[in-house]
Amino acid sequence: MSQEVESRLAPFSEDIQRVCTTTGVGQRAAEMIIAEIGVDMSRFPTHRHLASWAGICPSNNESAGKHKSGKIRKGDRWLYRALIEIAWAAVRSKKSYFYAQYHRLVRRLGKKKAIVAVAHSLLIVIYHILKDKVPYYELGANYFDQLNLTYLKRHHIKRLETLGYKVTLEPLEAAAWLKAYFLGK
Repeated sequence: MSQEVESRLAPFSEDIQRVCTTTGVGQRAAEMIIAEIGVDMSRFPTHRHLASWAGICPSNNESAGKHKSGKIRKGDRWLYRALIEIAWAAVRSKKSYFYAQYHRLVRRLGKKKAIVAVAHSLLIVIYHILKDKVPYYELGANYFDQLNLTYLKRHHIKRLETLGYKVTLEPLEAAAWLKAYFLGK
């Protein structure tokens, strides 16, 4: 059976290898994704159209200023299952963007909604990999920390002050700070 799948997907081997560069995606998962969505992304004008078709985009049910159910819609169930499985694998890789995204969302949303959000992000990444014909570039687990360093600094100072500490900041030299922050030393 595996030989039959490989022979039928042989024309798409480069695309499968590019999708495999994504965190959490293995050979079989990449084959499953390519089999479900194909490699021609011109069918979907944007990544949002693909997410909607796959049924893995968040809904927006609002009436009279009240937010109602945020349930996802029905879409391609095989693709949905594959993306959820890949998302669980991706969040277990501790030095990945998806790990950071999951742990950032799980506190607020819960495990299942957070994993669906990660699966949505994975589908967006796969869309751009297939559309632009480029391999995946890992942003890293500290991506969200780098977005807004002043907010992060203010947040941690405030947390320490609420715990009863007096905080004074003294900047390190740039090379030492970068080494400590990025290498954990």
